[in-house]
Amino acid sequence: MQELPYHLDRTVVINAKPATVFEFLTDSGRWASWWGAGSTIDARPGGKVYIRHANGIESVGEVLEVHPPEHIAFTYGFATGKPIPPGSSRVTIRLEPHDSGTRLHLLHEFGDAAVRDEHVQGWRFQLSVFSNVVANEVHADAANTVDAWFEAWVITDAQTRDDKLAGIVSPGIRFRDRFSLLDGVADLSAHIGASHRFMPGISLRRKGDVRHCQGTVLAEWVAAGADGQERMSGISVLTLRPDGKIDSVTGFTNPPQT
Repeated sequence: MQELPYHLDRTVVINAKPATVFEFLTDSGRWASWWGAGSTIDARPGGKVYIRHANGIESVGEVLEVHPPEHIAFTYGFATGKPIPPGSSRVTIRLEPHDSGTRLHLLHEFGDAAVRDEHVQGWRFQLSVFSNVVANEVHADAANTVDAWFEAWVITDAQTRDDKLAGIVSPGIRFRDRFSLLDGVADLSAHIGASHRFMPGISLRRKGDVRHCQGTVLAEWVAAGADGQERMSGISVLTLRPDGKIDSVTGFTNPPQT
């Protein structure tokens, strides 16, 4: 390979554990989910890299190094289209643990500065797609997690409620709404218990599908009284940890209908 004096660096944080993220760099099905249908990778030294971009242009390469779940390197060039022939650049991706999941560092080395510059936006876009498809798989059960959150608010028995919360929230859960400024599962559970004294018989449920993006979930909700009549509605913003547990919730109540 020719000398590669020009490089493109990019670092992103992904809401998933390193071992999970690495699968999207080595498993062909997951590889295709962020590159394009038909893309494949044979994740061993000497293995073939094939990318079929959405516009039909094809890129190819050869795997140089694989060290699960921390590091993969491969050559990169275009089988069709421009601007670089096969084998004329090198991509190295490194993963390391991060409080929010995984820090991914991309290094793409080139022989020409102008070609390097042409790839800046491409990698900005591609790693954004990558982060989303990883998080979508990790949080595929987000709707059930949201439902369990709302169910916890209906539980009147303290121990049962504590057990429910322990399975779905982080110990340091943060909850914010117009009537709440809470930190920690014990504070949250006590607050829920108090709500039953002031609003006996209240129920809470999700309304419609959740919306998810990279570990942040939007969920509309409805609260009903003991008679089943709607008392209020709103939307909650939940952030999820890489293990799927809820790390924070911010609730917004809709204005009363007139």
